Amino acid sequence: MSNQDRVAEYYDTAIFGCAGRMRLFLAAVLSATLAAAASPREDEWPVYGHDPGGTKYSPLGQINRRNVTSLRVAWTFHTGDMYDPQGHGGKKTAFESTPLYIDRVLYVTTPFGRLIALDPDTGAQKWAFDPKSDIKAGFGDFANRGAAAWVDSKTRQRRLFVASIDARLFAIDAATGNACDDFGTGGLVDLRRGLRNAPHYKAEYEETSPPAVIGDLVVVGSGVADNNYVDAASGEVRAFDARTGKLVWTWDPMPGQRTGAANTWSIISTDPERNLVFLPTGSASPDYYGGERPGNNLYANSLVALHAATGKIAWHFQTVHHDLWDYDVASQPTLFTAQRNGKQVPAIAVGSKTGNLFLLNRETGEPIFGVEERPVPSSDVPGEKASPTQPFPVLPKPVAPQSLTPETAWGQTDEDRKWCQDMLRSKRSEGIFTPPSVNGSIIFPGNIGGIAWGGTAFDAERRLLVIPTNRLAAYIRLIPRDQFDAQEGKEPNVEYARQRGTPYGLARTWLMSSKFVPCNPPPFGTLMAIDASTGEKKWESTMGALPWLPEDVGEKLGSPALGGPIVTGGGLVFLGATLDPYLKAYDVETGVLLWKGKLPTSARATPMTYRTAKGRQYVVIAAGGHDAPNSPMSDALVAFALGE
Repeated sequence: MSNQDRVAEYYDTAIFGCAGRMRLFLAAVLSATLAAAASPREDEWPVYGHDPGGTKYSPLGQINRRNVTSLRVAWTFHTGDMYDPQGHGGKKTAFESTPLYIDRVLYVTTPFGRLIALDPDTGAQKWAFDPKSDIKAGFGDFANRGAAAWVDSKTRQRRLFVASIDARLFAIDAATGNACDDFGTGGLVDLRRGLRNAPHYKAEYEETSPPAVIGDLVVVGSGVADNNYVDAASGEVRAFDARTGKLVWTWDPMPGQRTGAANTWSIISTDPERNLVFLPTGSASPDYYGGERPGNNLYANSLVALHAATGKIAWHFQTVHHDLWDYDVASQPTLFTAQRNGKQVPAIAVGSKTGNLFLLNRETGEPIFGVEERPVPSSDVPGEKASPTQPFPVLPKPVAPQSLTPETAWGQTDEDRKWCQDMLRSKRSEGIFTPPSVNGSIIFPGNIGGIAWGGTAFDAERRLLVIPTNRLAAYIRLIPRDQFDAQEGKEPNVEYARQRGTPYGLARTWLMSSKFVPCNPPPFGTLMAIDASTGEKKWESTMGALPWLPEDVGEKLGSPALGGPIVTGGGLVFLGATLDPYLKAYDVETGVLLWKGKLPTSARATPMTYRTAKGRQYVVIAAGGHDAPNSPMSDALVAFALGE
């Protein structure tokens, strides 16, 4: 153990409680030492994406390419928090949390919004905070991806912030697990209050992602249910004083409009050096008909940089104009430094469900490798006016296919392939940005991407952006309002949505044959690396498997992924996320799969890694299962380590 670690371990308990009471009198004398100890160390994972810029990179290298095959399960912790509505509205819980590791304690959140402190060597529970969420409200994305941490520079007290599924922001004392009564009202802020468009019902407005902390501010976005109303709950992003819970500023992505959403439901990144907050925004409401929200909907489907002190816009970059496809910016923006023409460029990577990855100057929003506006298909739906062009990066090239035709249709059998070809011939399928239609349109990539919410990891040593990509087409059909009631629910495995306030309801499903195999050619999911300084692809590997197929077949076809990768100093990429029940390790330089460890079910989460005071490195992932055949639910947090 280093001297710094010994000091940190000795004084970890000298943290003030919420009321400012010292636990050890030495803390007052040694506050400077404590401040140094509270700074992030290489053995910690103090933020959802490891650092404020979301690189998902840890320098730890005890587990490396030479010994990764010796990884074994070290401990498993069960949260006990699972809920299956069984047809009573809403979805099952999804355990998607990425834990934090700070000051020798592991902190994990559950779908119910509970925050649990664990011993990092054993997984034993230290304390738990329960917000007592209404779990039966019918939430559409019943998940919580993690917490955020903040240290009060005045008192040295550490707080953890967690936003529960029912949209309450809590401040929790990291030492005790008690709510901080001086924050908001009794330790919480009700995020449903003060919105331009109030939610129509409780489950329409939710919180699934961790807040972001910059300076003494805690910044929060929101999740808004898709495709129910034109005037859906509005998607304001708000900053609160981390000490008091007082509102400091509000930013509205659709100012002065009836339309709602365009919300930031994914992970927010920050740049403390430049005092900037980076927001990945989604589509305005509803997703698949835009006649009630004409124009580009400027701040929707964008990366928006705000000045942290004021909430004013520094710059913005729109990835999709007038979205009609549910093409949110679903992933956390990733901050990195690019080498360009012999100079270092402060950069940011933003991925879209379209499969386009934009690399921008993070001080100005200007594309580093250029962006072109290219013509795209027009809409044939009365009342709709699709954008005539859409932005495409010159480099990198699309990270996922963007066209599906009868000639490229795929199936395991001749019968499957013919069914897929007939579907493609009978519906609109004109490549990416084919607009929805009454007859039906093929959307490729579909609404999980492209690049889903797992996003990108960055290896600064090798200057590689590592990205999981999905390859799954969706079939979309608009239903005239006077026909919707008669058609709703008539087709199995089809999602129906009313899109109230528009002339059309919606039917949406995946384009798959009767054997639940996609109509687009495999692989159905890949992991790839992009050279951040050239924009060129370095390598690409098939990832995961469809678990309802024989294993040798499934591994060749690959799997879509929900959850992100991490990169470590041991030259490894760790990824769960796919539909098969494994945590996997890849060689970061080649993409070769080196190891996979069995999980209780599939992992719909991003892993993390840390090293304890005993000097042992762990890799931890939440295994909660996907909404897919042969993917049972679970509440297991699983830690892997090398054999002792």
